[in-house]
Amino acid sequence: MVKIKFLLFAFLLFSCKKKTEKINPVEEKITESVYASGIIKSDNQYQVFSLVNGLVKEVLVAEGDVVKKGDPIIRVSDITARLNNENAQIAADYSSVAANADKLNALKIEISTAKAKMDNDASLAQRQRNLWTQGIGTRNEMDQRELTYKNSINAYEAAKLRYTDLQKQLNFQAKQSQKNLQIANNSTADYIIKSETNGKVYTILKEKGEMVNTQSPVAIVGDASGFMLELQVDEYDIARIQPGQKILLSMDSYKGQLFEAVVKKINPLMNAQSKSFTVEAVFTKPPPALYPNLTTEANIVIAVKEKALTIPRSYLLEDGYVLLANDEKRKVTIGLKDYQKVEILTGITVNDIIYKPEQ
Repeated sequence: MVKIKFLLFAFLLFSCKKKTEKINPVEEKITESVYASGIIKSDNQYQVFSLVNGLVKEVLVAEGDVVKKGDPIIRVSDITARLNNENAQIAADYSSVAANADKLNALKIEISTAKAKMDNDASLAQRQRNLWTQGIGTRNEMDQRELTYKNSINAYEAAKLRYTDLQKQLNFQAKQSQKNLQIANNSTADYIIKSETNGKVYTILKEKGEMVNTQSPVAIVGDASGFMLELQVDEYDIARIQPGQKILLSMDSYKGQLFEAVVKKINPLMNAQSKSFTVEAVFTKPPPALYPNLTTEANIVIAVKEKALTIPRSYLLEDGYVLLANDEKRKVTIGLKDYQKVEILTGITVNDIIYKPEQ
């Protein structure tokens, strides 16, 4: 019996304590924002990839070095490429028109011989015609001379065609071999991995003797004079993000300090795995020193109201109600929200007393 009385007393005490948790709405500033997390990147920061597969023969720069566009970063072993280049050079030399001048000269001689024979056969045919008009000789002899002359004409024309065809063939082979040589030269150049922009070498990801391929980066290069933010925003919030919105952010490297940035660009393609969008931003009030890949947590400011009627979010019932005296539930219209409080547009005033609902 004593135990029951004690539990009843405790229940009443707890109930009374719950009823004492009450507040009046207050007028104050409220800021609604969207949470985002991300990293710091240098301007024009990019991953350097190799165009070929192979072994690292030499690393030509060190982390922290400043490079210009086109400066070599890593040299990949190019023995096979050099051999292919030499083969292409040999083929180009062999296929050049100058190297095949003897073939053209031989056809020129053949054309000259065919023309001389054609001229001689033309003269003989004409003589035979003259004799025939004088009644000398036979019809068969004249026909034979005419046929021989026509064959000489055909032989002469065929020799000229062979010469023209050989010229075309040699020119084609020469051009083709030169193109193959250019391809081989370019392939050899691919074995030197170069910087694509001016900047600083932040990371070298491969060492001498390691394998490189076209799928994995070998270095990270970026502009050391400027930095930007790359933030990830959930798909449920992305529709509220617009370029130009203010961002308040914090970093583990500067604990207890807030910095400001502004939304610059929203990448339209969603990451299917994380269900998030990438938002790029630039600092308006940057910290004194920055480094690539520093992590940050940010709040993108959606709206600000200097004077709003607010209550703690924990005092709000589902579907937009608040609890008044005598357990009265009153419908309210909700405005802006932050992580702790919510704006009430209609339904209550600063004079109303609202109670915290039981959790």
